Amino acid sequence: MRGQALVGLTALGLLCGSGASAETVKVGVILPFSGVNADLGHQIDQAFDLYVKLHAKDIEPHKVELIKRDEGPPSGAEAKTAATELITRDKVKLLTGVVFSPSAIAMAPVVTQAKVPLVIANAGTAWITTLSPYIVRMSFSMWHPAYAMGIYAAKSLNCKTAAAGYTDFPPGKDSTEAFKTAFESNGGKVVDSIPMGNPAQVPDFTPFLQRVKDQHPDCFYVFIPSGAHAAGVVKTYGEVGLRQAGIKLIGPMDVVPDNKLQAMGDAAVGTIVMGHYAADYENAANKAFVKEWTAAYGADSSPDFMSAAGWDTMAAIFSVIKKLDGNLDDGQKVVDALKGWTFDGPRGVVQVDPETRDIIEDEHAEEVYKKPDGKLGIKVLGTVAKVKDPCKELKIGRCADQPK
Repeated sequence: MRGQALVGLTALGLLCGSGASAETVKVGVILPFSGVNADLGHQIDQAFDLYVKLHAKDIEPHKVELIKRDEGPPSGAEAKTAATELITRDKVKLLTGVVFSPSAIAMAPVVTQAKVPLVIANAGTAWITTLSPYIVRMSFSMWHPAYAMGIYAAKSLNCKTAAAGYTDFPPGKDSTEAFKTAFESNGGKVVDSIPMGNPAQVPDFTPFLQRVKDQHPDCFYVFIPSGAHAAGVVKTYGEVGLRQAGIKLIGPMDVVPDNKLQAMGDAAVGTIVMGHYAADYENAANKAFVKEWTAAYGADSSPDFMSAAGWDTMAAIFSVIKKLDGNLDDGQKVVDALKGWTFDGPRGVVQVDPETRDIIEDEHAEEVYKKPDGKLGIKVLGTVAKVKDPCKELKIGRCADQPK
């Protein structure tokens, strides 16, 4: 499938009697459709498809054609090639998707030169949006959950010491830096920082977690790619006996994604994460979203935080198509139309920060618990409202750079 166009999904639109010119807006979708991380792409892709199916009428008489390419492994090379082909050969007006930060980083000069906007649905390394004025992010910065978790761990979880484990690529390093910055600014101490393999394959986490157990910190902060890596960490956490040793498992929401949660079993119970979405959220928009999702994909299927961001991303794209009456030829006008965009979706109310082109969203401290029916669930312990990317707010490192 890699390098090949998937079947385009077209939102059906009927010409209305107003005489308006109907446009077919080509949108390039770049997601991992193969390899160990294919399930991550699948979660976003299903959200894209579902939104297009349910909201085609919103942009009539215009239509959307999603042209899909495999993101490939998390090196960025194949994503850059895919972006180039979508722009030059398929003549897309906008790019979206992108799970991995190296992909977005590699694509930045391509979209800048072509003046074709990239609306990111996942990739979270904080400084990505400084690489191009044509990048808008609908998902999160690694600093959104990690910085908030650093404060929460020190102030509310009674963690005096913490070890950090991370997948060794840009977002892993970014997440760990964010957590450490906040944790140590609030009186905590990170006693160890452990690279735990790469995102292309799931490692044996046993030696990393045994090292943590031997040091006996109060908390173990983990960032790994959601999906198979997360399942591996939680399973190993249970097997190595960190909970029995009194070490809390904490991290961003990637650690306990909804679509993997039930399979994690009792090892996940008590895990505390910071995040902006869980399928158990009670807001009206999320209840409707989950209902539509299970109707489309089955009662045993669950959206996760990547699905929610995918849904909001496509809602933003549809909003721009409607606002610009189907004419997305001017990339700067597309970006300008996205600045300040607000939406009440599955995550709650989100907004694109007009200054940074990054998302503003609530962050919630969440705990995994066992429901009366024996299934695992997520309960909210506390909320930090309307969080802007702390890395840019604090102007840390490359987050202080101006878009090139």
